[in-house]
Amino acid sequence: MDLEVSPALTIPAAELQWKFSRSSGPGGQHVNTSDSRVQLTWNVDESTSVSDGQRDILLTRLGGRLVAGAITVTVAEQRSQLRNREVALEKLGNILRGALAPPAALRRATTPTRGSARRHLAAKKRRSETKQQRQRPTGD
Repeated sequence: MDLEVSPALTIPAAELQWKFSRSSGPGGQHVNTSDSRVQLTWNVDESTSVSDGQRDILLTRLGGRLVAGAITVTVAEQRSQLRNREVALEKLGNILRGALAPPAALRRATTPTRGSARRHLAAKKRRSETKQQRQRPTGD
């Protein structure tokens, strides 16, 4: 089953490597015999489905998650291997979409408006007066 990351990028199923193992957690006797945990690995370095520009972006932004140029997603949330496979594909797709997304626009520094500064100071003054009235009267 191919992984559609975006309209411009679809990873063919042949490039995805699956590994299955026994999952921990609930499931009774059935869990001892079924390999429901899923490990999905995709090699960014050797992939033919990404352009050179996309590859550079992925290698840069996912550098901390890559091991020998490959990204691995492990899922053992569900009791069913099929459902874990679907979740693993979703997770990998989300990771790749996030890495390929254009960077957010830089925040431009602004100064507070005159009205907001005046309201801020008025609120501070009211708070100060409230606290002043809580103090014990000084007995001169």
